[in-house]
Amino acid sequence: MANFNVADVKILRDRLGAGMVDSKNALVEADGDIEKAIEILRLKGQKGVAKREGRATSEGLVAAKENGDTATLIELASETDFVAKNQKFIDLSEKVLDAVTASGASTLDEALAADAGSQTVAATISDEAAILGEKLELRRIAKVSGEHFAIYLHRTSKDLPPQVGVVVGYTGDDAETARSIAQHISFANPEYLSRDDVPADAVDAERKIVTEIAENEGKPAAALPKIIEGRLTGYFKQVALLDQDYAKDNKLSVAKVLADAGLTVTGFARFKVGA
Repeated sequence: MANFNVADVKILRDRLGAGMVDSKNALVEADGDIEKAIEILRLKGQKGVAKREGRATSEGLVAAKENGDTATLIELASETDFVAKNQKFIDLSEKVLDAVTASGASTLDEALAADAGSQTVAATISDEAAILGEKLELRRIAKVSGEHFAIYLHRTSKDLPPQVGVVVGYTGDDAETARSIAQHISFANPEYLSRDDVPADAVDAERKIVTEIAENEGKPAAALPKIIEGRLTGYFKQVALLDQDYAKDNKLSVAKVLADAGLTVTGFARFKVGA
């Protein structure tokens, strides 16, 4: 019989999160050698990672951290919410976020290649995927520049880690209003800061659509320009932050709220897990 006891099994479970049966079997195969048993479990886990490569990762969490004049937002994805709320997965997200932030990475490829200690972020995630038994991936990152930052992480369920994350870079001194704007972004999901940031081809496509709709409604030709511009204004209120009605008071625009608070938004990012 292999030379190990219940305490050895507990060590494996604590260090790797492996199941009781898998831990015992690994110790039997390793003849009680804990380090060898760990290697066995990792190798088996890595084989499982390859098999899971094509699976969807629609769960996970978002996390954010500021560092000097930039802030980083990440989405770390898993297959199930069961793993998403596992402390090992949460610890992994913190390690990945720290590594990506310290590296200054601004693209996903740069983030995956960042140094996470003894190996890259990509390798670290792969190792943890082997341990947790699910496909895990760093799905995306965003960097926001600013003098100050408002970070808002929203939990859609009290049992899960944050599922919606917002980072707002801004100038000014009203941190409370800046946080409120971050909360607004989490709800309203603007795509651009201002209407000037909306790509011309997107505006042209929208103009074509609202023109066709107005014409099909039989509107008088003389009234069409005003109708079209009014509907384009409605489009900008959907996609441009500064044009949006403020979530806490829809009689005010976000631009008005910011101006009254002496704030200027220099950039923002918003992630929702799986979206």
